[in-house]
Amino acid sequence: MGILSKLKEKLGTSSGSEMFEEGEHGYVELEKESGIDTKSKLMVRPFVIEEFEHIKPILDALREGHTIALVNIKPLKDKDLVELKRAINKLKKTCDAIEGDIAGFGENWIAAVPNYAYIYRGPKAGKEEGKKSEGIEVTEYEE
Repeated sequence: MGILSKLKEKLGTSSGSEMFEEGEHGYVELEKESGIDTKSKLMVRPFVIEEFEHIKPILDALREGHTIALVNIKPLKDKDLVELKRAINKLKKTCDAIEGDIAGFGENWIAAVPNYAYIYRGPKAGKEEGKKSEGIEVTEYEE
């Protein structure tokens, strides 16, 4: 006799109980919350730039103010460095206009955030100036 059968007997439930049937399948289906106001939520959204024109949805999302954009720049970087520089400058100008923040993570990623967020760049250079910091390198974009 299985554990579920013993529990059913002790609890006095029938074999058709929904509570135990869901457990036998290995998952429980949850209802999706209806009526969620997406304007009041913060969204972290990934983007990929393959062409310069692909920055328009990123700019629109940043201007709305509810999106943190994680941008993969590798496809454009491999294709055309001049267009990549142009795209990064456009993202930087938009972040400046909305008083947001932008920084590069590693070689192939950029994070752009609205004005109520900032990007952690690690401890400021000081006594440990000669030491290399551990973790992911964060690149500052300056004009």
